[in-house]
Amino acid sequence: MQKVLTSAQMREVDRLTTERYGIPSIILMENAAHAVARVITEKLGGSVKGKSILILCGKGNNGGDGAALGRQLALSYAGVELILFGKVSELKGDARFNFDIANHSVDFIREIESREDWDKWFANASQDWDAVVDAIFGTGLTRPLDIWLGNVVRHINIVNEAQRDLPRFTVSVDIPSGLSADSEQVTGETFRSDATVTFTAPKAANVLAPAAGFGGELFVEDIGSPYELLYSVESSLFVTEQDDVVEWLSNSEFDRSSHKKKRGHSLLIAGSDEYSGAAVLAGNAAMRSGVGLTTLVCPANGKAEIASRLLPDVILKTIELQNRTELVSDADAIAIGCGLDANDKGIGKLVGEIIENRKVPVVVDAGALWFFNSPDGLLQKPARSKGVRQFDSSQRPPLILTPHEGEFLRVLGTDDRDVIKERVAAVREFATQHNVILVLKGERVLIGAPDGRVVVNPTGNSGLGKAGNGDTLTGILAGFTAQAAKMNIDIFETVVAAVYIAGMAGDVAERKFGKRVMTASDVRECLADVFEELGRN
Repeated sequence: MQKVLTSAQMREVDRLTTERYGIPSIILMENAAHAVARVITEKLGGSVKGKSILILCGKGNNGGDGAALGRQLALSYAGVELILFGKVSELKGDARFNFDIANHSVDFIREIESREDWDKWFANASQDWDAVVDAIFGTGLTRPLDIWLGNVVRHINIVNEAQRDLPRFTVSVDIPSGLSADSEQVTGETFRSDATVTFTAPKAANVLAPAAGFGGELFVEDIGSPYELLYSVESSLFVTEQDDVVEWLSNSEFDRSSHKKKRGHSLLIAGSDEYSGAAVLAGNAAMRSGVGLTTLVCPANGKAEIASRLLPDVILKTIELQNRTELVSDADAIAIGCGLDANDKGIGKLVGEIIENRKVPVVVDAGALWFFNSPDGLLQKPARSKGVRQFDSSQRPPLILTPHEGEFLRVLGTDDRDVIKERVAAVREFATQHNVILVLKGERVLIGAPDGRVVVNPTGNSGLGKAGNGDTLTGILAGFTAQAAKMNIDIFETVVAAVYIAGMAGDVAERKFGKRVMTASDVRECLADVFEELGRN
């Protein structure tokens, strides 16, 4: 997993890179510019020769990156125009140095100090740029843009949107101007980019919604800071990397001796006469996950509907006909909730018994989450012995809750969305307080661990917001956790991998069908493409 650093931590890494390892800051700036140039070159078809590029620069180091970038692109025969929001004579250090030498290679450097200056210049500009680069503010911005610069950014955004039929590429250096690096919130006008190139490690605004939505595709580039420095920085916020998932798949791969008993048994308790589809989606997704055996247990009144659409590979039983002990005795992981009737007291009793007596990991979703609602839900209910709260013992098998934001608010006992405005803090507090793994669904799914770690999932798209995708995710989680429990793989890392793969399957479905058409069933079927792409069929 990749660490997410604060702006202060990033400045310290840069400082130590220079002071402890003797790598001059001007070299870091040069490397940063090269990294952005590589991305621009790739996005413009492999060459910038003859391309027209506008670079918007501020007076700080981000602007210095922009000046170095302009020189490098000009040396590759691009037509480069540098706009400096300020005066070159006011610049200091590395930024001033790069503007001075850029003056000998770029087409021109224009100094702009007011909205009037900008409007006058823009009205006479060709506006046919192949790329527009945002190097106005970097990670040091902690407040909204000044009014006139905010208006400039808004103007650029409007023009880019109006001219989106043109093959214009927009890119931000380090972070879109207008965002505070350490916050997921958007407080004012912000540059909208097709891509953002950040350095050494991502920052919160690069990866957390809604701020991350302004940055487009994220590139995290190494510019020379020693890995030991990054390793030594303490962070409790991370982003899932594809390598994490490939490692999980490797640890759970099929070998010649694999058979259903070795690959785990996932048990799903799901469905009702009204929501039979939820059970079908969850059960079928679990079976596609690589698990050895999947059993779906449903209320008797939903069995006929479920049986007609369930994969024949999935064992189907009814709750009413099962001894409660026998029901869960052979399972390596349990998922409970998809499509269950939250108004059924018998279901509520079953959920409570499974949670309280669990001997394997349990995934709780949808209907079962109703029984966790404050003020008297399962999380608040005392254990039957010794007066200890139910989820205080770290020795118990993991409990994995998967609410969307509305369900999370109900569990918290409030309808005030400001309570979860800072989503990372809310997820961390809940997971640590209740000793659970929390999967908070929504744009950029967050996964919280009992030890305070929070992982941001980078895969997925808004097409996954349709009905049924939560059930598909629960099925994948059930299958993955059953395999992990059987093979002694870390459950938190397993949840992280499952969420990543579910999101990646959604991205494949988007490419194949489009957001408008794609369904939860399409996402499930795209798991095969994901496993093939990751080289782990």
